[in-house]
Amino acid sequence: MKTQIIVLSAVALGALAPAASAQQGTVNGAAGGAVTGAIVGGPVGAAVGGVAGAAVGTAIDPPPERVVTYVEQAPAPASPVVVKEKIVVGKPVPSSVVLTPVPDSPKYAYAVVNEQRVIVDPQTRTVVQVVR
Repeated sequence: MKTQIIVLSAVALGALAPAASAQQGTVNGAAGGAVTGAIVGGPVGAAVGGVAGAAVGTAIDPPPERVVTYVEQAPAPASPVVVKEKIVVGKPVPSSVVLTPVPDSPKYAYAVVNEQRVIVDPQTRTVVQVVR
């Protein structure tokens, strides 16, 4: 019985993946979390694992390489921005930080904060990647 539920959960989530290819990190995280949760806790574990996996999948979805390359090579702003808060992936930058859009990639913007280049989701101001 438990094996059938695990297989059916995995098949159902696998069928959803192509329909949501624009949100690949979320789907992969949800599917992986659901399968792991099902193995550990059955149907309830699958539901909890799917939600947790979706959250993790979205947080670690990196920007395309062309966006990273652009941000690495873009000129730094004339006035440096220094903030007290630590700049962390998954957390928003303060409203005092001016974001510069990445051309041809409206899903991304960048800023130089505390001498670090950061790629940000301009809608939520959430740091997507710290460029090293």
